[in-house]
Amino acid sequence: MNYDPRSWAVHKGSDHPFDQAAPPIDNGAARLDPSRYTSRAIFVQEWEKLFARTWLLAAPASDIPDAGDWVRFDIGPESFIIVRQEDGSVAAHYNVCPHRGSRLVTGDMGSQASFTCPFHSWKFGLDGRNQRVTDEETFRPEVLCHGTDLTSVRAEEAVGLVFICMDDNAPPLVDYLAPVLPLLETYRIDRMHVVQHRRSDWAANWKGGIDAFYESYHLHAIHPQTMGVIDDRTHIDLYPGGMSRQFVPMAQPNSHYGDQTGINPGIAALLKDAGIDPVDFDGTAQDSRAAVAHAKRERAARIGLDYSHFSDAQLTDSTIFGIFPNAQIGCHPEAVFLHRFKPHADDPEQFTYETTILYRHVDAQGYGAPGWMGLMDDVDVTGATRPDIVHTGLGEPPGMGEVLDQDSDLLPIVQAGARSRGFKGPLWGEQEARLRHFHAEVDRWLARN
Repeated sequence: MNYDPRSWAVHKGSDHPFDQAAPPIDNGAARLDPSRYTSRAIFVQEWEKLFARTWLLAAPASDIPDAGDWVRFDIGPESFIIVRQEDGSVAAHYNVCPHRGSRLVTGDMGSQASFTCPFHSWKFGLDGRNQRVTDEETFRPEVLCHGTDLTSVRAEEAVGLVFICMDDNAPPLVDYLAPVLPLLETYRIDRMHVVQHRRSDWAANWKGGIDAFYESYHLHAIHPQTMGVIDDRTHIDLYPGGMSRQFVPMAQPNSHYGDQTGINPGIAALLKDAGIDPVDFDGTAQDSRAAVAHAKRERAARIGLDYSHFSDAQLTDSTIFGIFPNAQIGCHPEAVFLHRFKPHADDPEQFTYETTILYRHVDAQGYGAPGWMGLMDDVDVTGATRPDIVHTGLGEPPGMGEVLDQDSDLLPIVQAGARSRGFKGPLWGEQEARLRHFHAEVDRWLARN
């Protein structure tokens, strides 16, 4: 379904193709068993029937620009090597030697012409084919005939991102992403590079993580500091296959905020970020979004960027896409924010939250990533250096900024409540339509043979 209960005006009167609402989807209103957040049996089914069969966002393509460049992608109990091959295509292999099961790589990323097992120095090409069995003459042929190559999985690229799939029978990636692919293509993520990458272990089920990020209903309660600048009057689109989209209006007050017309400090900062002096701005808070869009168009024209294909909403709002099963992409013309919710290897009440900010560098005064993304002044936005991945363990402050740290503090409390006899399952309102849509798709996958 499409949610617009409070007459949010971005779509009203807009005939821009990007802003067109999706056809309604009736995804039901059943109350779900809360054991889906705690049950080990369901957790195992999700891995075997969902993660092992769907396309998973593995890495930005910009991390492997040249032949031999690789990144390690860990999810659940598995580890994969994502590598750029000599012909320019991408390949993905289980990060395991067929000899005795040793991991081949332990770093986050690198570049090399081949992979050598650290245990017995078996060697493999970028395509996964075995190039050397150490002391091969000491193996009987009937042993080696079982296979000495790496086990590979499908790997495909779209919109500047690399996805993998463990299921040989899954549809091509472009078909899997079809409902949202044309919309994502407008952002030209393939022209962006990583400027920040963080991982954090959280004490909650991976679906609880998605629940927290798939709605803005909670902003007034958990993130009161956002009240003046992030509106909860959003538009939601639901697409087949569990995909979704939500426009989160920026530079205007939340519906729970007392002053709906004044230019508060948060809005003033976003006006300034767009190149507007808030002192000279004579509009109200209801005019600020349109002013920001206009200013960004003018700036783009001055510095030689083509923003003609973007709608005003794309220039002002955080337009977020749910990529089933476990990713969310927050999109802006200047930068995108990748969120991934990765299940733990064996504990249904833990997951790893991984964030990556990709940025399109333009050396021009005033141009930059949206201020709310929180990029520090010392971040190298040129792409000359790829930042290290910062990983914080369970119980450590994630250090991802005030808002994300607030989420990490709350989710273990929600997870504890899911174990209570007093909790009978979620009661989702229309502001949480994306959650209901996501869980309905999870159940469709779990019901398959």
